[in-house]
Amino acid sequence: MPLYSLYSAPQQQSDSNPTLIMLHGRGSDEQDLFGLKDQLDPRLTIYSLRAPHQFEWGGYTWFDLYEDGTIDEKGFWESTNEIIAFLKTLQTKKLFLLGFSMGAIMSYAIALTHPTLCTGVAALSGFAPEQLRQQYRLQELQDLHIFVSHGIQDPVIPISAARETKNLLTHSNAHVSYNEYTMAHQINDDCLSDVKVWLHTMIL
Repeated sequence: MPLYSLYSAPQQQSDSNPTLIMLHGRGSDEQDLFGLKDQLDPRLTIYSLRAPHQFEWGGYTWFDLYEDGTIDEKGFWESTNEIIAFLKTLQTKKLFLLGFSMGAIMSYAIALTHPTLCTGVAALSGFAPEQLRQQYRLQELQDLHIFVSHGIQDPVIPISAARETKNLLTHSNAHVSYNEYTMAHQINDDCLSDVKVWLHTMIL
């Protein structure tokens, strides 16, 4: 069954409008990040996807995340394959993923295992799971740009997880912009401003 999504047409049309895919966090839905659309580059075609599984405490989830930081690989790969199937239906020359929390985990996994699928990834308050490392194609990421953001006061996903991902990415040939902010598990004004600048630069 295709993933449910919200769609926003670009405010400035061109022959090659880039596409941005938004992936929300656990317990949220497609409306969450979609509220940022009017603050982003007007040339973007935007889709905000809803995770396929209902979360027991409300909203939706991409997979089960265990207390020790490991993931339910079966549910994870099911969601990953559904997202990739959606991406392959799009006609675009530049494709960006923007994920928050669990959505950032999904974004990392897709980009690191399918190195030619995306132009760039904005991974906000998430991490690249270590248990999937054997699946990552780190030496094939020379055309991939990654914007990483994380709050040093994050009580949900500790800053150490972002720093471990930063270390993982040093073993790749991706172009990485790593950023820490004085914030919790959120997207504050400084973070959003930097994401906007990064996306604008990537589109030029």
